[in-house]
Amino acid sequence: MDKLVSTEWLAARMSSDDIVILDATQHLPDAGRDARAEFEDGHIPGARFLDLASFVDEESDVPKAVPSAEQFAERMGDLGIAPGSRIILYDDSAIRSSARAWFILDRYGEDNLAVLDGGLAKWRAEGRELSQRIVENAPRHRAEPEPTREVRTKEEIRENLEDAQWQVVDARDTARFEGKEGSGSEGHIPGARNVPFVRLLNDDGTYKDPNAIRTEFERAGVDLERPVVTTCNSGMTAAVLLFGLELTGKEDVELYDGSWMEWGSDPELPKESGE
Repeated sequence: MDKLVSTEWLAARMSSDDIVILDATQHLPDAGRDARAEFEDGHIPGARFLDLASFVDEESDVPKAVPSAEQFAERMGDLGIAPGSRIILYDDSAIRSSARAWFILDRYGEDNLAVLDGGLAKWRAEGRELSQRIVENAPRHRAEPEPTREVRTKEEIRENLEDAQWQVVDARDTARFEGKEGSGSEGHIPGARNVPFVRLLNDDGTYKDPNAIRTEFERAGVDLERPVVTTCNSGMTAAVLLFGLELTGKEDVELYDGSWMEWGSDPELPKESGE
């Protein structure tokens, strides 16, 4: 299964026994929207609500940290998801939150995993069926998985200022990246490149083709022959950049989970403003 699937692909297969559809919508706090209420009002038939906003490790010192292996197993078990299921993630969010869900599930070894291109907005625009029926799924036991990919830490990014092992690429908008007045940001991690996540998307919210995605990174001065770590404000849209790079076939890409919420709040760490 490809990492990105179309609405046509899903519509033709959604009744398959091994297909699990997860609504991974999460909104920004100031969006004035309630992801769960929207799910209850209308979702892709058979979908289960992931509740991505609560799918975090509250015990971690890292803001909005990825869930622990124990927390991951518990959530997947509560949702009744069997190992080996083909999981399709979608969202109806301006921040393309299904990419964050993809990153978490991929980190814990779910390899039959895809994002619905264009999300619920495209599904709805095509006049496809929506449902208000909440499907009850029997919980099941899930063993704690071993992480299959790393999450980069503040300490590692600080060391990277010296050894430049990774190129740091920031998904935030240009105003926040540059630390412009009124943006609420002091700037960015020194040496970072800026690829606002929206540049990877077409006007209808679908992802650009791999060559176009590659071009966006190259325009920002990113050498795609070298390893990349993505960052943003809280690890959400950094996952959009990571997922986009995955679509190009790039494998040496990782995510700094604490992102600017962690880096920017530490007075001991250097910040850079401007381009």
